Amino acid sequence: MKDKTIVPNGRERQMRAHDFIVSKTDPKGRITYGNPIFFEFSGYSEEELLGVQHNVIRHPEMPRSAFAFLWATIQQGREFHAYVKNLAKDGSSYWVFANVTPDFDRAGNIIGYFSVRRAPRPEAIQAVTPLYAAMCKAEARAGARDAIEAGTAVLTQLLADKGLSYDELVLAL
Repeated sequence: MKDKTIVPNGRERQMRAHDFIVSKTDPKGRITYGNPIFFEFSGYSEEELLGVQHNVIRHPEMPRSAFAFLWATIQQGREFHAYVKNLAKDGSSYWVFANVTPDFDRAGNIIGYFSVRRAPRPEAIQAVTPLYAAMCKAEARAGARDAIEAGTAVLTQLLADKGLSYDELVLAL
């Protein structure tokens, strides 16, 4: 469960170039595995995170619509790439370039999700920060009921303006 008492403190941590954060979840997004780098950057112990929803590390500057898009994609059995700002237990933040992939059983059913995150390029963070801010602003204006649709509309309009698919945009950053 997300601890709403943890607030961003403005400190940003940088992933090291050789680090990879790895985690696995069940189909509902509950953490079933994390590597030591995941626990280091999140600030949580393994005991605190196993069985907990992965959104425990969601930074409030990340649009809800971005995660709705992620879930829609991976539940269709497709991989997803994104730049994500996470919130650590101590209130610090850290950016990652994430790849989320469905994990299938032998019958082709999704049994969970596997995510590998690495240090993002600074230029990519500079590019997505204003997009995420615009998406969050649209979500706040729309209210809780229509937030996802409003944030998604901002992203959809940007993609249309650039003539790119989501994957083309993200992988070009």
